[in-house]
Amino acid sequence: MVAQDIIIRPIVTEKSMNEMPSKKYTFEVSKDAGKIEIKRAVEELFGVKVLKVNTMHVRGQLRRQGRSQGYTPDWKKAIVTLSPESKTIEFFEGMV
Repeated sequence: MVAQDIIIRPIVTEKSMNEMPSKKYTFEVSKDAGKIEIKRAVEELFGVKVLKVNTMHVRGQLRRQGRSQGYTPDWKKAIVTLSPESKTIEFFEGMV
């Protein structure tokens, strides 16, 4: 799998932005990607040193529109912790 296929998008929420000073960044990742693949993809795409990766599966939520209802898709989230001597990810710098 290519690094661009593993990292789908960054998660930009208030909670994820509060973790940035401790060098923790949140991404939506491919469902079948493992922690080692996620680590390699972040290091390759952003040129940083990753200390650890925490992953979790996010279940889809029930959504209704009138009489019909359905679920949003399930997805996988990864919280990537960078090493203390590593530089920050430039993509997130302007958002704080």
